[in-house]
Amino acid sequence: MIRELWTYRELIYFLAWRDVKVRYKQTMLGVLWAVIQPFTTMVVFTLLFGQLAKIPTDGIPGPIFYFSALVPWIYFASTLTNAGMSLVSNSNLVRKIYFPRIILPTSVALSNLVDFFIASALFIGFMVYYEIHPGWNLLLWPFLVILLVLLSVSLGLFVAALNVKYRDIRYVIPFAIQLLLFATPIIYPASMVPEKFRWLAALNPLGGVIEAFRYTLVPSRSIDWGLLLLSSGITAVIFLVGVAYFKSAEKAFADIV
Repeated sequence: MIRELWTYRELIYFLAWRDVKVRYKQTMLGVLWAVIQPFTTMVVFTLLFGQLAKIPTDGIPGPIFYFSALVPWIYFASTLTNAGMSLVSNSNLVRKIYFPRIILPTSVALSNLVDFFIASALFIGFMVYYEIHPGWNLLLWPFLVILLVLLSVSLGLFVAALNVKYRDIRYVIPFAIQLLLFATPIIYPASMVPEKFRWLAALNPLGGVIEAFRYTLVPSRSIDWGLLLLSSGITAVIFLVGVAYFKSAEKAFADIV
């Protein structure tokens, strides 16, 4: 698979760049939309859950607590949604020419990294405002980005393959993402989960990734290495299963897409 992706790297770049240009074509604010969505959601979460509901943030300033989780979450949700629809929305390409179909979900994940990095740059302003000095934990950030991309692509492959065969999957995706939002420690810290249910919450690989993203920016808080290791292991399993299922279903894509 890696050899195929490398061989068709120019096609991946073309498709990813096409997605970026289409996303911001004829928009007034352009790439600012990459910041507006997580920023406005952060403001709402800070006021609603932080000020009114008084949900604890583990001593982290509310804006940083929510924004640090929302940026990777929005990337994940957007990538899973668009990757799941990538084969159907590019049906003309799939039917007419040969190329490794895995390129389509992969290009979606790469194009969404543009928004992810733009939104992440806003952290610099937050850290200056709250006088937060990053520690050595920040060195883990690139690894977490790779892990987030791998998890998003893995689930995107599985959903994309299913969506070719069962078109009602497109209605399931937003509903599942909505449920996953509450099952992932974004609105609340993982420490709020009752002890007897933590093993169940740990099975959500996104939870460990989100928590680690949050605490790479706050040197006074330690990363839950056990949770992150479990998330990495589950992500690896999901990746192998997703690729295997996608490959097994790939031969029929051109006939039924």
